[in-house]
Amino acid sequence: MFTIKWEGDAVVILDQRRLPVRETYSTYRHYSGVVNSIKDMEIRGAPAIGVAAAMGIALASLNFDDAKPEKFRERMNDAIGLFAAARPTAVNLFWAINRMKAVLESASDKNSAREKLKAEALRIYEEDIAANREIGRLGSAYIKDGDTVMTHCNAGALATAGYGTALGVIRAAVEQGKKIQVFACETRPYLQGARLTAWELMKEGIPVTVITDGMSGHFMSRGAIQKVIVGADRIAANGDAANKIGTYGHSVLAREHGIPFYVAAPVSTLDPGVATGNEIPIEERSVDEVAYIGERQIVPEGVFIRNPSFDVTPARNISAIITEKGVIENPCGRGITGFLQGLK
Repeated sequence: MFTIKWEGDAVVILDQRRLPVRETYSTYRHYSGVVNSIKDMEIRGAPAIGVAAAMGIALASLNFDDAKPEKFRERMNDAIGLFAAARPTAVNLFWAINRMKAVLESASDKNSAREKLKAEALRIYEEDIAANREIGRLGSAYIKDGDTVMTHCNAGALATAGYGTALGVIRAAVEQGKKIQVFACETRPYLQGARLTAWELMKEGIPVTVITDGMSGHFMSRGAIQKVIVGADRIAANGDAANKIGTYGHSVLAREHGIPFYVAAPVSTLDPGVATGNEIPIEERSVDEVAYIGERQIVPEGVFIRNPSFDVTPARNISAIITEKGVIENPCGRGITGFLQGLK
């Protein structure tokens, strides 16, 4: 199983909409297919869509091979704009796009641009896997043998180039011989926990129990959960973290019950340009995702529906932010700015 890869002059993407029933892959030879793959959530997860955008931009440079030099950059910039508009919340998308734009601007000609863009896309892909493994190594120190760990949405190999962020921490703990149980919240309305996280863990033989989103408080109050670990799509300067809708509520319950709440994300998810979580753009997706499960309508016709795809967990509810460059413990009051300055 893989999430995304560059194969020949094409981008191959696992269609996550069909999991866990079918494991099918789409092959794209035109960048527009990759744009739609991101928009339609065929591929999802902040690091994964950053990688997809990078590969899609490299693919666009091949699609525009016959364009005259003066038109080539114009068409490339138009394609980059489509990737930037695909999904607004995950900052990894824009981080990858900015890296690709810098490479495009540094290229002396069209042939150089194609070679450099492909190399940069593959570099972003490889860096993401390496970052995830380091997040796993650092984060596993917070997981004890015998812990039951709850997670929300999917922050595993499917949400990244490979290995995963939150699930990477769990994987690393298991690789160290720790006996870990996982509670995966189903994650309405798109069911990433029930469909994807459970599928990943089951394939690896890691014990997993699926619970509905509203059950977390019950199990926390019974002492059944020792840790909570989630991914993130954007982390503001003050340490507030945007993740899949429902995460904020779990963080409140965890704080009430004295349960450590960890966020695992690469440094590319940290956004010092956004002061607080209130400034993070929250994507609103189609109401059909709430009104239907598959093709079955579950909400009466004509009822008003809201479908924000993310919410923001305040830094005060976060025990630590685990990155590949180090751990930011107790980010409330500290934020991420000093941590990032220390990396320079």
